[in-house]
Amino acid sequence: MPSIRPGPATPGLTGKAKLEEVTKLMSTLRVDLKEKNLLPPQRNQLLEQLKIYGRDVENAGPIFTNEGIETLTRHSFDGNSLITSREALRCLANALFLEAKTRQIFVDMGYADKAAERLKHDNKDDEFLISRVLFLMTYDTNLDFERLIDEHHLADSINQNILRHSKHYSKSGRKVQPTQQDELALSETLKLLFNITHFYPHKSEAFTKSIPQILKIISRHKVPHPPLQPPITYLINALMNLDLEGKKAQPFGVNPLFPTLDQKCNADRLINILDQAVTAYQEDELDTLAAPLVTLLRKMYEIAPDAAKRYMQWLLLPSDEERNRPLGRSDTLASRLLKLSSSPLAPALRENISALMFELSDKDATSFVQNVGYGFASGFLMSHNVPIPENALEAWSTDDSGGVKVTDNSSSGLPVNPITGQRIDSEPQDTGPEMTQEEKEREAEKLFVLFERLKATGVVDVKNPVEEAINSGRFEELDSDDNVKGKT
Repeated sequence: MPSIRPGPATPGLTGKAKLEEVTKLMSTLRVDLKEKNLLPPQRNQLLEQLKIYGRDVENAGPIFTNEGIETLTRHSFDGNSLITSREALRCLANALFLEAKTRQIFVDMGYADKAAERLKHDNKDDEFLISRVLFLMTYDTNLDFERLIDEHHLADSINQNILRHSKHYSKSGRKVQPTQQDELALSETLKLLFNITHFYPHKSEAFTKSIPQILKIISRHKVPHPPLQPPITYLINALMNLDLEGKKAQPFGVNPLFPTLDQKCNADRLINILDQAVTAYQEDELDTLAAPLVTLLRKMYEIAPDAAKRYMQWLLLPSDEERNRPLGRSDTLASRLLKLSSSPLAPALRENISALMFELSDKDATSFVQNVGYGFASGFLMSHNVPIPENALEAWSTDDSGGVKVTDNSSSGLPVNPITGQRIDSEPQDTGPEMTQEEKEREAEKLFVLFERLKATGVVDVKNPVEEAINSGRFEELDSDDNVKGKT
């Protein structure tokens, strides 16, 4: 066997020099597949050099050809050395990530089956690399993951890996703490789980047994700062497409979302993460990062027992103490969420927050208005064509004396302005001069026009109070210059 001693990698090579070096490396590795003329340390060193050059597509073309992907794939799966295999897998994963066209090449070679079988190995390096390769196969390929689940037990392998990770998190703290590589492997596994359940929702029940393990990790993993980063984000996302109610697979004895000992613990943990997140990120960042968490809370509330529902309402809806000023003005979590629900920088999140508040109001329009104020509720109700009951409309219509009719929204029994959610007794009092008759007429005119426009939308059927007053005889024509006067 000829002695081949490759030199150390030269990351600084660019342009033609880099292309020539990559071409030489790929040629040597391709020949080695047939002739086995490299010693394992030599082969590993060549792959390590190639990995460095393959981090940038420019002047690294031979890696991304059919021949290049075949060479890396065969070194990844056909050799006897696990060290060599993992070095080749790192090169392959980089190539599949950087060039989408290479993914179908891998699938067409028929190596996805071998990848699924390899995921059965109880090894965090294999888990990290194989899960990443399979995750990339969920995009821009025709790979049939349903077959991998049915014939190669891919779901069982993923569930087993998540179970292994969950063992790092114990109440006593006596277990070995997860390493950075453990967390990277967990993240790749969770990403793969999410994509499979997203693209193959009918297979989501195959992962139901991982729900308790995911919740265990969420509840015991230290919340980083800022909070919505891996693996927390991937843990949350992984739950999104799963059968949280346990209806599709074998029903839960006790739903792990609401354990018997403390039905509120998981909701409390997730809401705590949300509370930290809304102060740690800018609004545009929250639109991407926090929307899945809010959606998960909505799904949880929908299936929660009464005790957990009341707890979530207590944490997320405005309290009586906040009603001494218009809702959305204080620094509580509820107020910050209400402000985000009207943010132009967070279109996905604002829809999710409004939907969550509607869920917390048991999908009742009247309760929704009372809980958050008509100012925050109106846009969501109208955009979703939710009929507004008459008792909700009364909250902002005028009464016989010209005042605002309010609903008793608070446990304190004090009247609350349904538009702003503020207690009437806390509103600033008008100390200015009394309106002249002419000013009253102009305001009546404006009110008439506003109600006519509202009726024209067809969203609600409301009677114009000015028109009602005229029809009932409470307004009459006068011979003086005053056109309209109210009877006393």
